[in-house]
Amino acid sequence: MTHIRRFLRIIWTIARFRLDEVARSAVPESRLIRLSPFVLLGRPKRSPAERLRLAIEDLGPIFVKFGQILSTRRDLLPTDYADELARLQDRVPPFPAETAIARIEASIGSPIGEVFATFDEVPIASASLAQVHAATLADSAEVVVKVLRPGIESIIEKDLELLYAIAALLERFSRDARRLRLKAVVADYERTVFDELNLLLEAANTATLRRNFADSPLLYAPRVHWEHCREDVFVVERVEGVPIADVAELRARGTDMRKLAARGVETFFTQVFEHNFFHADMHPGNIFIDVSDPANPSYIAVDCAVIGRLTEQDQAYLAKNLVAFFHQDYARVARLHVESGWVPPGTDVSAFEAVIRQLCEPIFERPLKEISFGNFLVALFRAARRFDMEVQPQLVLLQKTLLNIEGLGRQLYPDLDLWATAKPYMERWIEARYGPLAALRRLGDRLPDLLDELPRLPDLLLGAEARFKDLDRLAAQQRELIAEATEALGTRRRHNRWRRIAGLILALAGLVLLWKPLLAGDGFAAPAVGVAALVIGALFVTRN
Repeated sequence: MTHIRRFLRIIWTIARFRLDEVARSAVPESRLIRLSPFVLLGRPKRSPAERLRLAIEDLGPIFVKFGQILSTRRDLLPTDYADELARLQDRVPPFPAETAIARIEASIGSPIGEVFATFDEVPIASASLAQVHAATLADSAEVVVKVLRPGIESIIEKDLELLYAIAALLERFSRDARRLRLKAVVADYERTVFDELNLLLEAANTATLRRNFADSPLLYAPRVHWEHCREDVFVVERVEGVPIADVAELRARGTDMRKLAARGVETFFTQVFEHNFFHADMHPGNIFIDVSDPANPSYIAVDCAVIGRLTEQDQAYLAKNLVAFFHQDYARVARLHVESGWVPPGTDVSAFEAVIRQLCEPIFERPLKEISFGNFLVALFRAARRFDMEVQPQLVLLQKTLLNIEGLGRQLYPDLDLWATAKPYMERWIEARYGPLAALRRLGDRLPDLLDELPRLPDLLLGAEARFKDLDRLAAQQRELIAEATEALGTRRRHNRWRRIAGLILALAGLVLLWKPLLAGDGFAAPAVGVAALVIGALFVTRN
């Protein structure tokens, strides 16, 4: 019954905010959406993008978190929707201090008075998944204690089931929804949100970031107090600094803003290319500035729940793409996209190069300091979508982080020239990693292995023909199995399609039967037939 009540709540939210109009603008070919009974409510005054944001806020913290993540997919969303969803904030009231203390004591296994010398019952922050309290340890060390919301895991699991069902339904009936890969977006969200629910993972990320920058003047990550950390409790050093968004205070302290902005760019590229471990949630609330030496300011990073990494291949191709962009070598950019697998192998490289040239030439006519590198990447992904480019999650995290870094840098120092700052860094990295000396170094490293394998070379060459024949036979068998599986899957899909269509019709019929009581202000006190039709229809639609 919990699933049914939640489904009915979603239907009611769709009606209140006229999200059928949002869906109609996104998937105009759907007849079921055009026949929606919600048209009886009249045309709303707010924009579709604003109504989508308000509906997500109304549905609660898990949908808010999903909307925040969805807002980063500017390669998929229209600009107005991405901008509106980016406004989503965690407007979640704190849960009672006694509940937080009980969970901390249960996890740590000791009374809170034995662990902390002081514990502030008034939280300093409250978000969708957790809240944070200030405390001091027995040795007087100042810390913050992050504790998960009670019952949040089961709430997320239930809401994820509904998100998958909604995404699957939209993809089944809409070509545009399939292009947007809504189920893949939900899957990305599922991985991200469950990572955030494991506070031991956040502790490990924080410790790794701290170790990576241990001897660097660029960034500081707080110390983790491992002895008090659990999956649902995270205790970390409390850091003092000026919030990065407080530009007035930074200027009042005499901070070298140009150096601070340049160091932000250097910090980003160091994380991505030197460490291959980058903080992927660098919004203003997670970044502070150490201005104890205003002439040499440094960054302080907190909340390391979301971390990005690139495969070695993606890292190499991304670096080569950036250098090719800096040199306006569009043909190489097109080839690299195909070689990396970011666009399908059969892509017309010449046509892709023409699109990239058309996109880039107007940009390079402007002064470099006026060019937004992050927005340029968004435009590139959108252009590449015409060639069936599927943006990988790690690249989306990278794009989101770069947008944040560039936005913060320009806020600190409006004349920031990210391109000029990044170009020499990337060229040095490419030379060090792929230049002649690097090739000789790799050859030297592998020479013992090559010498060990040398005696086997004649046998390998003689047996190659037989192995190729075996591979041909296996490929033929796999093609037959795939054909059989495809036929069986098609039969099952046809069956599920008609079952869900019937369920949707039943649910819409139930809404029509309930419509007069709803408009009269009687809530869901409607005829039994309407309720039964809604429940049965919901079961048909959401059942796997």
